[in-house]
Amino acid sequence: MNKAENFWDKASKNYDKTEERFNYIHKKSRENTKIFLKDSDTVLDYGCGTGTASCQFSSLVKDIHAIDISSEMIAISQAKAAHGKIENVNFEQADIFDGKYSKESYDVILAFNMLHTVPNPQNVVLQINELLKPEGLFISVTPCLRQKMSFFVNLQIQLVRVLCKLGLIPIPIRRVTSSEVESILKAGGFQTVESEEIYKDASSYFVVAKKLQKT
Repeated sequence: MNKAENFWDKASKNYDKTEERFNYIHKKSRENTKIFLKDSDTVLDYGCGTGTASCQFSSLVKDIHAIDISSEMIAISQAKAAHGKIENVNFEQADIFDGKYSKESYDVILAFNMLHTVPNPQNVVLQINELLKPEGLFISVTPCLRQKMSFFVNLQIQLVRVLCKLGLIPIPIRRVTSSEVESILKAGGFQTVESEEIYKDASSYFVVAKKLQKT
């Protein structure tokens, strides 16, 4: 087990509770997402966490393959799906670079609160492009930690940065802006279809991007 996996396993126990303070952003992002989902869609939820979004979207699409590097997150997700009698979501401990996913196999790929925590977001976006069908949609939400936030959230971010430097949080926490997210998407072969800067104590950037055809 690597350090990042171990970190998220430990975080899983209180994950839903710690995310409650950003409930407005999560709820708004999911409502925005639902507009772009179709009942014929095969969806990949990358970094699904405790599975809340996948379970909410399950009735709107054909099927969802939800992955996370944390086995504990997946266990919680599976329990939620079982409790809700959801049968078209497959939760699996995996990474998007595992090599077992076929090119051009998904209509929609989701990455909620992910791009600011991965070692190389550009590589992630390029991989997502490879896995999407032609003109498939990439829907993401990314905390913009260099933009507007409340005093309390700013204090939390400063503490997280210190813990990252000390090695106590073994994942990168990037302070990005919405324009930087757009640049990453453009470089990864995407064109923005819809976007919104959502604010409630902190800024998050919701964006729907379409895979461009290669010329």
